[in-house]
Amino acid sequence: MAVLRGESPASAVLNASAGLFSLKMETLESELTCPICLELFEDPLLLPCAHSLCFSCAHRILVSSCSSGESVEPITAFQCPTCRYVISLNHRGLDGLKRNVTLQNIIDRFQKASVSGPNSPSESRRERTYRPSSAMSSERIACQFCEQDPPRDAVKTCITCEVSYCDRCLRATHPNKKPFTSHRLVEPVPDTHLRGITCLDHENEKVNMYCVSDDQLICALCKLVGRHRDHQVASLNDRFEKLKQTLEMNLTNLVKRNSELENQMAKLIQICQQVEPPLTIMIYQRPESFLSVVLQCPCIINIIISTLLLGVDLMREVNTAMHEAKLMEECDELVEIIQQRKQMIAVKIKETKVMKLRKLAQQVANCRQCLERSTVLINQAEHILKENDQARFLQSAKNIAERVAMATASSQVLIPDINFNDAFENFALDFSREKKLLEGLDYLTAPNPPSIREELCTASHDTITVHWISDDEFSISSYELQYTIFTGQANFISKSWCSWGLWPEIRKCKEAVSCSRLAGAPRGLYNSVDSWMIVPNIKQNHYTVHGLQSGTRYIFIVKAINQAGSRNSEPTRLKTNSQPFKLDPKMTHKKLKISNDGLQMEKDESSLKKSHTPERFSGTGCYGAAGNIFIDSGCHYWEVVMGSSTWYAIGIAYKSAPKNEWIGKNASSWVFSRCNSNFVVRHNNKEMLVDVPPQLKRLGVLLDYDNNMLSFYDPANSLHLHTFDVTFILPVCPTFTIWNKSLMILSGLPAPDFIDYPERQECNCRPQESPYVSGMKACH
Repeated sequence: MAVLRGESPASAVLNASAGLFSLKMETLESELTCPICLELFEDPLLLPCAHSLCFSCAHRILVSSCSSGESVEPITAFQCPTCRYVISLNHRGLDGLKRNVTLQNIIDRFQKASVSGPNSPSESRRERTYRPSSAMSSERIACQFCEQDPPRDAVKTCITCEVSYCDRCLRATHPNKKPFTSHRLVEPVPDTHLRGITCLDHENEKVNMYCVSDDQLICALCKLVGRHRDHQVASLNDRFEKLKQTLEMNLTNLVKRNSELENQMAKLIQICQQVEPPLTIMIYQRPESFLSVVLQCPCIINIIISTLLLGVDLMREVNTAMHEAKLMEECDELVEIIQQRKQMIAVKIKETKVMKLRKLAQQVANCRQCLERSTVLINQAEHILKENDQARFLQSAKNIAERVAMATASSQVLIPDINFNDAFENFALDFSREKKLLEGLDYLTAPNPPSIREELCTASHDTITVHWISDDEFSISSYELQYTIFTGQANFISKSWCSWGLWPEIRKCKEAVSCSRLAGAPRGLYNSVDSWMIVPNIKQNHYTVHGLQSGTRYIFIVKAINQAGSRNSEPTRLKTNSQPFKLDPKMTHKKLKISNDGLQMEKDESSLKKSHTPERFSGTGCYGAAGNIFIDSGCHYWEVVMGSSTWYAIGIAYKSAPKNEWIGKNASSWVFSRCNSNFVVRHNNKEMLVDVPPQLKRLGVLLDYDNNMLSFYDPANSLHLHTFDVTFILPVCPTFTIWNKSLMILSGLPAPDFIDYPERQECNCRPQESPYVSGMKACH
């Protein structure tokens, strides 16, 4: 046990014992308090449920149960205020209940033990029961028992008697013995505060409970027999502490928010005061420094003009005066543009300044208004917190607490709207790029030739996308794409004249003869007299050409153009992919079954009968099918997967080829065929054995219509099997015949690298899309 300085150990022991004794007495006092009047039991009744109740309190319950308009009659039952047990009364009423003599004796002994001096638990309780606020303490309160005039000042107020006494009257009326020892004495308080708040439903009853359900102060009778009997209630002390804690917490937050608002409002005011100086500097220093370089320094103008005149001197023999006049005109236009831009930027800065200052002023006004409201509310809340009367605090603090919470929330919403960066930092003017452009003024020359990037070019069966780059794109006004079908070395060489600058003059002479739009060409494409297609006015560095022939080689040239002239790229050869196709069900033999994707055919004796048409294969013993395209140009490659089939014929045929006999047995068809273990090529009923590996499972077919060749390959072993030299006079169609099993076609493929056919030195573009696409030219 710690002993205070200047205190003897004996005194410390006595004080500790007194404190322990006080704590025990306060605990015992709570057990001796009536649940109705909240005072020590007076003439307690012992109820059948083992609880106790003051006789006078029980009488008040019975009286309040009767309506005011009726005569008071004996009541036969009432509820215990502690456990709600129904107490039944006989004809004697309350007198029929037993007195709790034991409890009364305990109360008497407790009261005797509590009068041991001013530090006794009873005295401490009496002093703590009601503490007037500071405003009440400063008010003069007269003794209500003095007979002299004027009465002496009161020194104590008896809460039990509800009377204020001076020192002389207090000693005369409240001796230190029963029953006055249980009276509660406090510092003097006004009579209005002493009597407290009465219940709205029971005029003579003081509020001593709080209805949580209705958020209202009530008395004990309201809970027992009134309209709050089934509601949740709480003690005034619990509700008082909870509401006070909430109010103090919200008040602390509001004070903190107010401090933040004050700091931020000071920063906003500082920003408003600092807006003008940066604005002046940026308008009159940085722009002027730039303009002085261009406008106010004759040396710079002279340097620019001298630089341009140096280039003009090279052409002085042509027309010096005309170029000098043009030079001065262009420089005057530059100066005029700078002057106009200067005025426009200055106006924009001024308008933005007004807008930003107005916004800042509005934010300052919002902060000031919020601070004024919050300050008034803080003063009201602090005044309420000084109220010690629990009932009066609960009556007035609820509204204040709600307003404080709302004010705290509103200040939190207001703060994020403030932008401390809302000044003119984003108005820094930088003309370094423009200065470099002006310093680089020179006469214009034709652009450097662009370069076609073959690795980026893509192709499908009817489109090619050309990509190119240029070293001086800034000086190029547009591009022009020229292309034509590659037909041999002749047009390649003639077109290469473009790289030496001869093509524009040649084309100009030829266009004077004829330069009409090519029939059927896409919009914007023009054809010169030697069949070169022209796509003018291209702004990007890539372009997609549509409507090209499948499997065809093209020559492409890109021209870069500006006002000084144009230059062409080196010619580049690009090729479209093979034409994709599927099996045509209209021409398929009725004993064949075609898959849903149109890429596989299978012999099926049980298939449904199909109507016979002249264009359908109808031979006996062999079952044929054809692709849904007719090819009349280009180079095309496809493959056929035979699987386990041992009897088939694969090739091409004219549309006029007979459909009721084997393909290859007439002059209109060319095929590669297998008959069990024999591999032959057949045309016009003539056969020739071919040395083929017996494990051949896939056959490659290359049709070069432009070079009159039909070749067959073993792609798995990179072997060439046979080539037909054919002089094609009509479009041809892929044909397929089987005697057993099934076949699957893979069309629209690029030719394998091992195949070497004439003029195969062009760039093979990356496939742009799947070869199995729609939009194919169907057979008719």
